[in-house]
Amino acid sequence: MLIPLRHENMQGRRWPVITIGLIALNLLIFLGTHWTMDKEGPELGEVRVHILLLAAMHPDLKIEGKAQDLVTTVQTKNPGLWKEAQNQNRDVHDAWDASMRMQADEHPEAMQKEMDSLSARYAELDSTSIVSKFAFVPAHPTAMSYLTANFLHGGWLHLIGNMWFLWLAGGILEDTWGRLIYPSFYLIAGMLALQVHALVNAGSLTPTIGASGAIAGLMGAFLVRFPTVKIEMGWLLLYRFYRFKAAAYWLLPLWLLMEVFYGSVFGQSSGVAHWAHIGGFVFGGLIAVGVRASGLEQIAEKGIQEKITWVSHPLLAQASEQIEKGQLDDAESNLKKLLQEKPDSVEAYRMLQNIYFRKTDLPAHRGALETIMAFEIKANDHEGAWLTYQDFKNSGGENLSAPLWLDLCRQLETQPDLERTAGEYQALAQAYPDRKRGLLAQMAAGRIYLKRLNRPTDALRCYEAAHASIVPHPDWQATIDRGVEESTKALHPQPLPAAPVS
Repeated sequence: MLIPLRHENMQGRRWPVITIGLIALNLLIFLGTHWTMDKEGPELGEVRVHILLLAAMHPDLKIEGKAQDLVTTVQTKNPGLWKEAQNQNRDVHDAWDASMRMQADEHPEAMQKEMDSLSARYAELDSTSIVSKFAFVPAHPTAMSYLTANFLHGGWLHLIGNMWFLWLAGGILEDTWGRLIYPSFYLIAGMLALQVHALVNAGSLTPTIGASGAIAGLMGAFLVRFPTVKIEMGWLLLYRFYRFKAAAYWLLPLWLLMEVFYGSVFGQSSGVAHWAHIGGFVFGGLIAVGVRASGLEQIAEKGIQEKITWVSHPLLAQASEQIEKGQLDDAESNLKKLLQEKPDSVEAYRMLQNIYFRKTDLPAHRGALETIMAFEIKANDHEGAWLTYQDFKNSGGENLSAPLWLDLCRQLETQPDLERTAGEYQALAQAYPDRKRGLLAQMAAGRIYLKRLNRPTDALRCYEAAHASIVPHPDWQATIDRGVEESTKALHPQPLPAAPVS
């Protein structure tokens, strides 16, 4: 299972209030509709199936109102389903179907009475059903459902998955387009995604709900606007969780190809509106191109800059704009001026490391990453520090400075993956065998192996290496000796004394 965790541009210039508002609105609507939809759905679906089966078996029955509309829709827009309902040799659907078949020839008046009852019940349920009113049905879409279907969800996993993708892709686009273009784009992308779904599934009576079409539009726009941004992914494989990073320009098209494959092979049978995702993604990318080419994005950016001047340093804002235009040297110069004034500006270092990476100045890129990591460790941002360290390694970095590396290892001890922590301590010890911090790392690795991982062989090896260290260690000799002794005892436990014989 692949799960997107974050991307490197998560931090915007302002709070993403529209994105937060959309998430809150979806959650509130879900809490207000979910249990009612769960209750209404089975009975409404059953009544619809019974009306279709009875009408197909007895074409002479009189049908009125919404039930007639239902039958007409299936006959004209889904003839395959209607033909299957008319098939005398089809499988029995349920106990009701079996009972109607047994009474069919003997009690024709009972068939009409049953149809009247079903029609009345269907009209009653359909008039009050949330899904009937607000979900998008390709066979007979309503103008309102193009909007409302985007705010309904079928379950907690459906909601949480969509809202997580909305948070990841929405915040950065809100920061880029502002609080007018962004929500308009979101709603338009959702509507267009539903229209594509209707074109591919014309005649379908299956209700479609969820924000995934609109969010797929955000993903398409993300690809157009930020193709080189790295997205961190989590991969759950055989009860182990791995992390890796990939640029948007190949990760998102790969996702789109998978949607095309599943949509072509499985269609609606998978229970997922794959073509709504595809339509949303494609239209989202096209609209993003249009927004940028039309100058609307530049107008929005100017307005944002005017509003954030009081919270964002002018040099920082200017450097951000220069990076967007590819003026990397000018942006670097402005950021260095800012650091002379504010040497603790993490935002400046984040921009610098991006500039150095784009200029392929990897030593400077790694130097900026080390500075960012120091800030993150100081702020107790364990996850951020580890991710920055991964960027450092991926850019060809081998060894951090000994003090910074030791601080990182000590933070890692608070995390559940102790194998990783011990491994980093040992790497530090091997990189700096003649430094005090290398010796401390060797001892820390031995302690973790002995006390927390129950691996006395590895612990003994670490303590013996510490004992043989060329770093003077009279203050730690007693600790090292005790570690050697405890590791040896753990490897060769003393046998229990024999019980006395009476």
